[in-house]
Amino acid sequence: MTGIQPLAAYALALGDDALILAQRLGEWVARAPQIEEDVALANIALDLLGQARTLLSYAGQVEGAGRDEDDLAYLRDDRDFRNVQLTEIPNGDFAVTMARQLVFSAYQYELYTALRNSADETLAGLAGKAVKEVAYHRDHATQWVLRLGDGTDLSRARMQAGLDQVWPYTEELFDPADPASQLPGVAADPAALRPAWHAYVTAVLSEAACREPEPRWRSRGGRDGLHTEHLGHLLAEMQHLHRSHLGATW
Repeated sequence: MTGIQPLAAYALALGDDALILAQRLGEWVARAPQIEEDVALANIALDLLGQARTLLSYAGQVEGAGRDEDDLAYLRDDRDFRNVQLTEIPNGDFAVTMARQLVFSAYQYELYTALRNSADETLAGLAGKAVKEVAYHRDHATQWVLRLGDGTDLSRARMQAGLDQVWPYTEELFDPADPASQLPGVAADPAALRPAWHAYVTAVLSEAACREPEPRWRSRGGRDGLHTEHLGHLLAEMQHLHRSHLGATW
């Protein structure tokens, strides 16, 4: 993330994670397996959007270049986004979405637990609120993984297939990141979050009668602006209205 100071870059990366996954989860509204799940996924998406707004606003403030949360959300191209690739992959079927949500919310829970002790007041304040939200997100995904994994042969097979599809993207969550390494006492060390994350997720998989996948490849580069082809399509939809009516207010 050259050209931007470490604190702004760190807030931007975490904000992009939340923003992109919020957009993905919003795609389930009116398409989820049941009405209650439409509401649940919409609420999770709104929680993530709230996190994104705080983080992107803070990134713009620290950057000092006059960009606000809307500029950062709607006026950057895909190579300027710093989210991990996990958040941008398509929803797939419901089992894929729940596998992704389990992995990501378990990661966010450890992230925000650590950031509650950040020397940065803004990050610590956000984390204190967000950790309560993501505890619910994690539990929601856990219950679905258990329900599908410990259900019928078909539901277990689909849950396992979802895990297999998502797993290659998990290691990127814990890759060493330059902004974090340059912010001792402020940022959370990604690698330090992995043991607790792994213990929680594998316990859920064991109870769900699913196995931990062993992927032959893994994603890399999201924090450096290297993304799948899916992010460009997502941004085209998310940014279309704002870019079509620059300067409009309502």
